[in-house]
Amino acid sequence: MSELPRVNAARLRARIESLSRFGRRPGGTFEHGVTRVAFSEADRGARACLTGWMRAAGLAVRVDEAANLVGRSPGSDDSASPILVGSHIDTVVEAGNFDGALGVVAALEVAEALTGGRGATRHPVEVVVWTNEEGVAYGDGLCGSRAAAGECTDGELDKVWHGARKADALRSLGGRPDRVGLARRAPGSVHAYLELHVEQGGVLDHAGIPVGIVEGIVAIHRYECVVRGEANHAGTTPMADRRDALIAAARLVEAVRDVATGEPGRQVGTVGRLEVAPNAPNVVPGEVRLTVELRDLSEEKLERLARDLTARAGAIASATGTAIEMVPSSRHQPALASPGVRAAIAEAADALGVAHLSLPSGAGHDAQMVARFAPMGMIFVPSAGGVSHSPRERTSWEDCALGADVLLGSVLGVDRLRFDGPSGI
Repeated sequence: MSELPRVNAARLRARIESLSRFGRRPGGTFEHGVTRVAFSEADRGARACLTGWMRAAGLAVRVDEAANLVGRSPGSDDSASPILVGSHIDTVVEAGNFDGALGVVAALEVAEALTGGRGATRHPVEVVVWTNEEGVAYGDGLCGSRAAAGECTDGELDKVWHGARKADALRSLGGRPDRVGLARRAPGSVHAYLELHVEQGGVLDHAGIPVGIVEGIVAIHRYECVVRGEANHAGTTPMADRRDALIAAARLVEAVRDVATGEPGRQVGTVGRLEVAPNAPNVVPGEVRLTVELRDLSEEKLERLARDLTARAGAIASATGTAIEMVPSSRHQPALASPGVRAAIAEAADALGVAHLSLPSGAGHDAQMVARFAPMGMIFVPSAGGVSHSPRERTSWEDCALGADVLLGSVLGVDRLRFDGPSGI
């Protein structure tokens, strides 16, 4: 039996550590994390570093119209649609070193393992570094992958951030904003997409399981709520006569938790913003504005939870003498992973003897946009303590290498698949 192909684990670690120097604070170390916001000097430096690694590995490197960095390794049939593998290297402010960067470096290691003769694909393999996934710059994330899906918004390139137009920022990375529509990848033009990422939650770490196979990226339904009571003097208004908007809002926050935990499943509900008026220590609150966010893979479930929450809000309003308005403000559809790609990931993990479980992604990723035009799959590796978007973000080097090995095996498995359509069914 031939030995299973593996990535170069030592080089994987060395490259992640090298990338961490771009955006590290002066005098800092790897443990201090990184701030590598898209379009910054640190971002440009990291992209130049990756470009050098890609070229040294024999990849044909280009920058597309949306400033996505792409390194292509030919397949035995170079006319076949490519397999895309990648992630992002931009970060939030004061981030960790693994979010995004692991997926990019692992993708490069996969390409090198394939070109090194330890495996061969019929399809070309393209290593993709998506532009501005986090969205710190210009307030619109998934920038490069949205362009690939053909979903840039009107006026987006005219946005100004830190004195620079977005169009000029894309141009500074080698993009061509006047032709950004050409970055679109049509359905069927990509064989499949695979992304390795740290979980950014604690499910795998708590379970002691090194690999997660992502079922899909959750839908997000968001509501803007206004609770109206009556502002009045805090010293002279008897408790029984109060129409306290904050009391009603507090009960609504509890109702969100109760609705989200009231049935089995991985759905979550969050109230992360409260605005109290008049927000004075000696005035009974007259109005509270808050945001309710519900997330799950099933939009049907989210709609059912919202109906339950609306009914509970009505009961709270009646009991507190207030009025509660709950208005939908945004809705993001789920992006389901391809069953075929998920099966290929499971087979790759099984071949390596690596334990795995299936789970949804509660965070957004470039993969959710790629799912618009290609069969998609994601591999998660554990985040220690469930910590991410923080310098304390950690994934063991062993788990990083295991995830990259599973990614390599998954690319080989996906290369053999035939898909009936973009969904990969």
